[in-house]
Amino acid sequence: MTHPIYPDLKDAAVFITGGGSGIGAGLTEAFLRQGARVAFVQRSEATEFCDTMEQATGNRPLFLSCDITDPEALKAAIDQAASAHGPVQVLVNNAANDQRHALADVTPDFMDWMLAINFKCYVNAIQAVAPAMQAAGTGSIINLTSISYMMGNAGYPIYTAANSALNGLTRSLAREFGPDRIRVNALAPGWVMTPKQLEHWVTPEGLAAHLARQCLPDTLSPADIAGGALFLASDASRAMTGQALVIDGGVVVTG
Repeated sequence: MTHPIYPDLKDAAVFITGGGSGIGAGLTEAFLRQGARVAFVQRSEATEFCDTMEQATGNRPLFLSCDITDPEALKAAIDQAASAHGPVQVLVNNAANDQRHALADVTPDFMDWMLAINFKCYVNAIQAVAPAMQAAGTGSIINLTSISYMMGNAGYPIYTAANSALNGLTRSLAREFGPDRIRVNALAPGWVMTPKQLEHWVTPEGLAAHLARQCLPDTLSPADIAGGALFLASDASRAMTGQALVIDGGVVVTG
């Protein structure tokens, strides 16, 4: 898939959580192809991915190993990215975990972990980048959510609760940071066929049922989500904030 070129993203300092796999890998590649200076964090080793990206795009991302549920480690990684690339101009809060669970099986520790990786780390990352964005008088923050809470899906109630909370956070921070010309938007993918989804949860029957709910008949790939992220990061969406951009093939029809 070929995305439009946004000239203002060339040399932009972009920070992505979970940028080495799944949707995040697609985001990293898309920003690299814009000529952006991309840093990303995740726990698993990603040097080979960085090598692949450099060969494919001519632009190497900066990989920083980090447990994003550790606030101090996440802030340190963002500071390290800023030292290498300049203050973060675009924050993409992407990393999440949609582990399946029933409410009866939720323990206090499990709930704390789910909220840490699906909500708290978003807040912590925004706190870390906000001062520099405020000083610059510009910035774009993109919070990846999903359509799961809109659909009322069963099977992962703490995850969908965190997704819903992210939309409230997005709207409130859009208002709080608006005077600084910092834009805060949510990006809600549908069911994207990442390796993790294909390995753990995609079945022929489940996929057929989901595609029947989409307006469009095609499955979604990470590249389908990347186009929306590029738009929200660029000046093309300079008057857009506090919004939720849904890219799901037409499952949930908003408005």
